[in-house]
Amino acid sequence: MKIYPIFLLVVMLLFAACQPSVKPTEIKIIPKPVSLTATGKSLVIDKGVRIETSDSDLAFASDYLMAQMQKLTPAIWLAPSESGVKVELKLDETITEEEGYKLTIGDKIVLAGKTKNGVIHGIQSLLQILEEGSQTDNGLVIPTVSIDDYPRFAYRGMHLDVSRHFFGVDFVKKYIDLIAMHKMNTFHWHLSDDQGWRIEIKKYPKLTEVGAWRVDHEDLPWNERPAQKPGEKATYGGFYTQEQIKDVVAYAAERGITVIPEIDIPGHSAAAIAAYPELSCRDAQIGVASGGKAEISIVCGGKDSVIEFYKNVLTEVMDLFPSKYIHIGGDEAWKAEWEKCPLCQKRIKEKDLKDEHGLQSYFIQQLDDFLVSKGRAMIGWDEILEGGLAKNATVMSWRGESGGIKSAQMGHDVIMTPVDYCYFDYYQSPDKDLEPLAFNGLITLSKVYNYEPVPAELTAEESKYVLGAQGNMWSEWMPTGEMVEYRALPRMTALSEVLWSPKESRNEADFINRLEPFLDWLTDTGYNFHIPTPQGIFNKMIFMDSAKVDLTNSWPFATMHYTLDGSEPTPESPIYTEPLSVSTTTTLKAAIFMKDGRHGPIKTALFEKAAPIDAFDVDTTKLEPGLKYAYYEKAISRVGQMKELKPESTGVVSGVEFPKEAREGLFALSLSGYFYASETTVYTFSLSSDDGSQLFIADSLVVDHDGYHGPTVKFGQIALKKGYYPIYVGYFDGGGGYSLDLEVKQGDGEMSKLPAELVKH
Repeated sequence: MKIYPIFLLVVMLLFAACQPSVKPTEIKIIPKPVSLTATGKSLVIDKGVRIETSDSDLAFASDYLMAQMQKLTPAIWLAPSESGVKVELKLDETITEEEGYKLTIGDKIVLAGKTKNGVIHGIQSLLQILEEGSQTDNGLVIPTVSIDDYPRFAYRGMHLDVSRHFFGVDFVKKYIDLIAMHKMNTFHWHLSDDQGWRIEIKKYPKLTEVGAWRVDHEDLPWNERPAQKPGEKATYGGFYTQEQIKDVVAYAAERGITVIPEIDIPGHSAAAIAAYPELSCRDAQIGVASGGKAEISIVCGGKDSVIEFYKNVLTEVMDLFPSKYIHIGGDEAWKAEWEKCPLCQKRIKEKDLKDEHGLQSYFIQQLDDFLVSKGRAMIGWDEILEGGLAKNATVMSWRGESGGIKSAQMGHDVIMTPVDYCYFDYYQSPDKDLEPLAFNGLITLSKVYNYEPVPAELTAEESKYVLGAQGNMWSEWMPTGEMVEYRALPRMTALSEVLWSPKESRNEADFINRLEPFLDWLTDTGYNFHIPTPQGIFNKMIFMDSAKVDLTNSWPFATMHYTLDGSEPTPESPIYTEPLSVSTTTTLKAAIFMKDGRHGPIKTALFEKAAPIDAFDVDTTKLEPGLKYAYYEKAISRVGQMKELKPESTGVVSGVEFPKEAREGLFALSLSGYFYASETTVYTFSLSSDDGSQLFIADSLVVDHDGYHGPTVKFGQIALKKGYYPIYVGYFDGGGGYSLDLEVKQGDGEMSKLPAELVKH
């Protein structure tokens, strides 16, 4: 038996009968337990605690609990005390769920788990209870409680891309600690891509000697960084030695976390090709990609030597990672090289494959068979469905849910990680202009919390194939560990409850109520997290007589401070409690502040008093319904570049919509005509698109949503007199899906899709 004296301010015991009561509603644990029963009594810890276990498998859990408690409050070194609170850790085979645990706090603390991983999960709940305890002159007061808890899903994961930016072992371990705090059990480690090969492979040393380094272009935006040119010195990057990999895998296992490695095949392979040019269709020497797409990013699908290369790589990977699953990527394998490669075309013909998608399926199947022969299983992104799914593969559905639905209906295991809910490199607050370095998508905390991993399209039997879900951290716009934490948190916190707690017990308002002490815990353990931006207004608000300043704060436990003189808000600035009114041009700045003085991005809005512009003199008898369009099948990166192009087609559409010839790929579109303002007032427009778009009314740029970005929305306003005004909408699709929509609000009315009767040409 191991006995640990604990030397903390959080420790020590008086009898529960003489202690103040604690209301059950004050026990705030994330993720929400399956069952929590509070007695209304409490335990005071003030004479030392001793952690005891008779199970040798729980030796690490004892050490871990002690170390984690010491992070919560300053330590007071006391002599060992047998009168201290007893904390008993044990294994209990009567607990039915593999990762389940039972935590009882009475005159002692008893934590039992079906497995050591269940005990580790229970420790996270105990730490949260200690974090929320009331510090008094007598000691730390915590509620007496009984918790019976277990996860809803078997797979609860977080991903980290270390290829675009390399993160050292210390941060990787800190990230694993964060996964453990959230009762998640899987770390998906993305170890290779176009921009860097991060794992030592002894049979192929050039993978790290060459492929782990690229030219330092950190001064340029990610999508403007060129690939490495001949003669340029590569100095930016890094890799993990095999000994470091073993250390990280063992570190994670102690915390109940399985590490799944990803080696991206056959696409996203520029770093491997830079090291070994013979992997490509051209045997071409290329540099590691610094950003954007590489010149050659796919290995040859027609060479047996390439299959042999990856079998050798995966053999060393399997020696380092004991996980059941090995992730082989399979996504975004651009096949233009295969279309013109004689060896690839020969393989397609010899194997009677339908096309290049069939060749990828054949390629993946060879690796699937190899992994299965070694007792392992393959995971791939949902593109591995194209051309036929390898018979043993598990699909990670990222391009929405359709790939996951199809796979589950085929009887294949699925991990849901749809881009619209689980890509945590996207923005968290709508005011993206105030956030540093991120992809231009938007996934709010609320959206993550309300995600349901089991699609409604699946039957009860098909739903069993949904193993769980995962949050993804792609690092293009996250060069530091601090930024990774900022993007992950607290959306990771929301996802943890989605994956752990019973579906019927989830309630967003209740979750927000429990969030504050969890954020305090993150602060005490040294993590950075996102604080939301005040909402309810745009960066520029137009008004004619007076304007209502109506702000919203999604975190009721935090305080919103504001200024109206253009100065930066501080904790001493006025507290926003009710809507304000302004009647002159005013600059408002507002931010949401935590108790410790930290605040989120500052919202800046110009409230501009403006006279409505005059309507245009238009012969309405010559106007016809709809808008004129010009369609361009060209790749552009800014709306204004359309002026230099000749359209492939022109015509008329009924409103802001795509013509029938529009197809996914690289194209641009302009829509023009007249907009009818039915009364003199301020008009608010919302323009949503994927990718860039702009809205002009008359000669005024009302909404500028230009540039590459995911499906997001921007707003703009203009004051108009009753009458007709020229309207122009420009749009381009940069690849990866396309969407365009325009809504309008008249005065204080409701926002709605732009009515067809308001546009003519």
